[in-house]
Amino acid sequence: MRVVIGEDSALFREGLARLLAGAGHEVVAKAQDAPGLVAAVDAAEPDLVIADIRMPPDHTDDGARAARRIRDAHPGLGIVLLSQHVETRHSVDLVSRGGFGYLLKDRVFDVDDFLDTLRRVAAGGSALDPEVVSRLIGVRRAADPLASLSAREREVLALMAEGRTNVGIARRLYLTDRTVETHVSSILAKLGLPGSEEDHRRVLAVLLYLNRSRT
Repeated sequence: MRVVIGEDSALFREGLARLLAGAGHEVVAKAQDAPGLVAAVDAAEPDLVIADIRMPPDHTDDGARAARRIRDAHPGLGIVLLSQHVETRHSVDLVSRGGFGYLLKDRVFDVDDFLDTLRRVAAGGSALDPEVVSRLIGVRRAADPLASLSAREREVLALMAEGRTNVGIARRLYLTDRTVETHVSSILAKLGLPGSEEDHRRVLAVLLYLNRSRT
């Protein structure tokens, strides 16, 4: 793969570049700040972008904001965000479009798993650190958060995870559109997801389902 790295720490940036090169990938550009990352991606047209969330010039969520700009300009490009802290403002929108990964930086040290994640994201898949999922959902649960769902609601949620719309779910389960809307509303309420835009709550429900399915 052709990769662009956005990271302001020279030590981490060069270490990541060496790891990727050693795995047979080509690092086509390296950027130290968010504007440089956007420019590098536009110029190099890579297969994958790996970026830190906190980058200059503001050292806040510059990397995440740059990732959204990059995704808007290059919809099919895989993006992996790395961070020592969980940022939620831009992440839900990014993960809802696929080809997105969000990992805490210590996950990089599990090299085989990290490289597998990069390949999966570059191919259009998603990869989210379990801690990130917990924070995106906004609550930690010791018990199975899906336990309160009925069998039908689990079926609806599984189809939501396949990317189906309410209309598609209704056709698959031979239900009316209104019945599916009722099931979706019940799922969101039972999972106790934070009130926000409806589309984002739907994405969070899918994230929770996928996270539990892997455990």
